[in-house]
Amino acid sequence: AWHPEDCLNRMAAFSMTGNAKSELGNALALLEVGAAKAAKLLGFDPPVALDPAPGLDLAGLSPDLLENLIGSDHRIGFVDAAHQGSNNWTVSGALTAGGKPLLANDPHRVLALPSLRYMVHLVAPGWNVIGAGEPGLPGVALGHNEHIAWGFTIFGLDQQDLYVEELNPANPLQYRSGGGWELMSTQREEFRIRGAAAAVVDLKFTRHGPVLWQDGKRALALRWVGSEPGTAGYLASLAVDRAQDWAGFEAAVARWKVPSENIVYADRAGNIGEHSVGLAPIRAWSGLLPVPGNGGFDWSGFVPTAELPHSFNPAAGFVATANHKMIPAGYPYRVGFEWEVPYRFRRIHSVLEEARTSRHKLTVDDLEALQNDVLSLPALELQRTVRASTLQHDPGLAEFLRWDGNLTRDSRAAALYEAWLLEIRRGLAQLISPQHSEHYVDLPLDTTLALLHQPESDLFGTDPKAARDALLSAALHRAQEVLAQRLGADPAGWSWGRLHAIRFRHPLDELPGAAALTDPGALSRPGDGYTVDATSFEASWDQEDGASYREILDAGDWDRSVAINTPGQSGQPGSPHYADLLPLWDRGGYFPLAYSRAAVEKVTTERLLLEP
Repeated sequence: AWHPEDCLNRMAAFSMTGNAKSELGNALALLEVGAAKAAKLLGFDPPVALDPAPGLDLAGLSPDLLENLIGSDHRIGFVDAAHQGSNNWTVSGALTAGGKPLLANDPHRVLALPSLRYMVHLVAPGWNVIGAGEPGLPGVALGHNEHIAWGFTIFGLDQQDLYVEELNPANPLQYRSGGGWELMSTQREEFRIRGAAAAVVDLKFTRHGPVLWQDGKRALALRWVGSEPGTAGYLASLAVDRAQDWAGFEAAVARWKVPSENIVYADRAGNIGEHSVGLAPIRAWSGLLPVPGNGGFDWSGFVPTAELPHSFNPAAGFVATANHKMIPAGYPYRVGFEWEVPYRFRRIHSVLEEARTSRHKLTVDDLEALQNDVLSLPALELQRTVRASTLQHDPGLAEFLRWDGNLTRDSRAAALYEAWLLEIRRGLAQLISPQHSEHYVDLPLDTTLALLHQPESDLFGTDPKAARDALLSAALHRAQEVLAQRLGADPAGWSWGRLHAIRFRHPLDELPGAAALTDPGALSRPGDGYTVDATSFEASWDQEDGASYREILDAGDWDRSVAINTPGQSGQPGSPHYADLLPLWDRGGYFPLAYSRAAVEKVTTERLLLEP
C-alpha cells in the first residue's frame, strides 16, 4: 500500500533532480533581456543558445506559477537543488601513507533536527555494511562493506521538462494531442483539516504528467523521471551494499535512477573509480525552456548507464566531484547545462594535485583538514579585481586585500567580503534589469565575478571600468552600513561568526515551551556555500544546509576510518544522544568508525537486544 512516507521519499528525490523552476526563470530572462544576453548571464555549460520552440508564446510564464509546488518543498524542509551541494573524492594507494585507497564524502543537505541521516552497522547473512542512510530508505546509502567503499554527490542531470499544453476553449479538461483533443485524467483527493471542512482537490494529468498550473487557455504539465517505474530514492543502495568489487559495483549502480549521483569507489584490492549515474532523458532540445505539449518534444529513451561519465583507476591517482560539470567536451547527449559553480571542486583538486606533485603521502588527517577547508576562491578572485580597480587604495579595503581568503569565524575581512558580495550582486542585478532586478541577484557566482573582472560596455556603458568601480564603491558603502547596523559601528567588533550562525530547529518548536526542550541553540559558523566546508545561507545569514554527515574510509584497515553525524543519533528530545555529536561536528571533529567485531566490542557501551 502507498503511505504518506512514500510521498516524502519522492519529494526528497524531486527536490534534488529537476529544473522545472529554472526553465521558467530562463523563459523570464529571455523575455526581459533577450536570448543572447540571458544565455550569457545564466552561465550554461557547455554554452548553448536559449532558443524557444517555434510558435510557442512564453509570455506570462514565470517561476511564480510554481509557488505552491516550491512552497511545499520549503515547508517540508527541502531547499532548491541549486542551494545544495556535496563533495567526494577517492585517492589511490600510490598517493597515501598506508598504501591503500582513502575515500572521503560529505553530502550536503538541509541540516535538520532530528538528524537527516542515521548511522548504522547492518550485519546479517550476506551483509556486513556500515555507513549512513535516511529513515524510510532501505539499506545503507553510503559507507563501506567488507570489500568496497563508496560515497556520492548530486550529479545535476536535467530530469524534468515542462510542457505547455494547449487547452480546448470548449472544454478546459481537454488538451491538444496529435490532430485532436485528449481528455485529462483526474483524481479527486480529500484533505481533512482540523477544525474546518475537508478540502477537495481534483488533481489533473496529461500524458506528460501532473498539471501544475492552468489559465483556461494553457496548462503546464511536468514530466519527471521519478514517475518512471523503479525510481524510489536510493533503491539501488541495496545492491551496492552487497557489491564485492568494481564489476559488482558497476552492476549495482546500473540500477540507480534517482536522485542522480556521482558515486566514487575504492576497494581493498587497491582500485578506485567513479561513475555518474541516474535516469537521464534523451531529448532533441536543450531542456532549458518549456516546450509545446503537442510539438514533437517527447523523450526518446534514457541514456545507458555505461555511456554516463565514469572512470576506473585514473592516471592522476585520484578522482573528485563537487556537483560540477562531469560531462566531457563533445558529449552526445543533452543531459544538462546547469551545474554547480566549480569552486569547491577546484579547491579539492588543487590540494590533491599538490600532494601528488610534491609526493606528500596523504593520511586520514589530511582528508579531515580538506573536508573542513574554508578557503574562498571567489574571495581571492574579487581581490584580484579590486587590485585592478581604483578601489585598491581605499582604506576600508586594506585589511580585505591583506586577507588570506579563509572564511573563519573570527575574521573581520570575511564579514566585510560576504556583506559586500551581496551588495555587489544586488547592484549588478539592478544594472541588468532595473524593473526586475530581483530575478538576477543569484546569477552563477563565476559569471558575476567575470562580469566584474572584465567589464563590458553592453552592461556598464561607454566607460565600463569607471562604471564597474562606481558599482563596487557604492556596494562597499552599503555593506559597511549593514555591518554597522548588525554588528556595531566599530569595525574592530565585526566578525564572520557574529553574522553567520546555525540554528537547529525542531519541526514542533513553535508549540508553547517546546523550543527549550527541542532546540540546542545557535552556533557561529565558518565558510559559505563555495568553500569545501560548505555552509550555505539565505538572506538571514543563517546556515541552512551543509555536511550533515562526513565519512573518511580507509581501505587498508576499515577500523582506521572515521565519520561524524549531526546533531545526534537519537530523534528523541531528552535522550543523551539527541544532539551530543553537535559540538564535535561544529569543531570539525570525527569519531572512529569501528567495523571489525573486535573493534566494535572494544567501544561498546550499551547493548539493546530485541526478541520476538
